[in-house]
Amino acid sequence: MSLETRLAEGLAAMGLDLDADRQAKLVAYLHLLEKWNKVHNLTAIREPAKMVVLHLLDSFAVLPHVGLARTLLDVGTGAGLPGIPLAVARPSLAVTLLDANHKKATFLRQAKGELALDNVQVICERVETWRPGAAFDIVVSRAFADLALFVSQAGHLVAPGGTMLAMKGVNPREELAGIPPTHRVENVVELHVPTLDAQRHLVFLKAA
Repeated sequence: MSLETRLAEGLAAMGLDLDADRQAKLVAYLHLLEKWNKVHNLTAIREPAKMVVLHLLDSFAVLPHVGLARTLLDVGTGAGLPGIPLAVARPSLAVTLLDANHKKATFLRQAKGELALDNVQVICERVETWRPGAAFDIVVSRAFADLALFVSQAGHLVAPGGTMLAMKGVNPREELAGIPPTHRVENVVELHVPTLDAQRHLVFLKAA
């Protein structure tokens, strides 16, 4: 099965309607990631067919929860996940990709240029010390190992009334107890990714 077919079927199963141009950009992104991965080890997933599910569809599971946000920050974005798929799906969403790794930032800038992602900016800084001119409606992370660390290092980047979204595997019940008193858990929802036989959860965090 081609990547195009895998992606189209996955999007249909999730009820997402992306036109042919945006689907082509997503496939081009996977090819670029595969090419760079051979040299720079950006992601542990090597096979593009698996990337469709584990990278693209996994990222899109968050899309319904982005709501009417205008700005989104992807903290520790790595190879651009979930930020690049979300930026492709929502051209009106201003997406900032933040990672302290220079090789990853170089890849992200290449992807931004090749995919013509005008709604994306790339920042190579440490999350805990970065001070942007304006905070973000949504701060999301797929890579932070611990919720308490996510809150303590990235909490200052959320606009008043904004939301932190932490993408997790199994329900992180033990981690929830360690969240600093500056923030509260608003919700934990189970995400469904087509053909993925593993648990996925999304934790919603708000300033207390």
